[in-house]
Amino acid sequence: MAAREFAQEVKQLDATLVSIEKVLDLPKLKSDALTLESVASAPDLWNDPEKAQEVTSKLSRVQATLNRITTIRRRLEDIPVLVEL
Repeated sequence: MAAREFAQEVKQLDATLVSIEKVLDLPKLKSDALTLESVASAPDLWNDPEKAQEVTSKLSRVQATLNRITTIRRRLEDIPVLVEL
């Protein structure tokens, strides 16, 4: 596959990823993560184990989603460099 074809493929993948980022609403996810981290760090969180479990589970899901998207974005940005090598 020629470099031009790779570039076009990367462009299409980037457009798809941008769409996914919009659907996931990354700014809101990041804001939610900060809020949940703050709630999770409260010293009295485990006074209510049910609420604590809910908060930590939701935080874990939000962080996992953000990590996946960040990893995909980084890999996509690395492709042009790898193609040149």
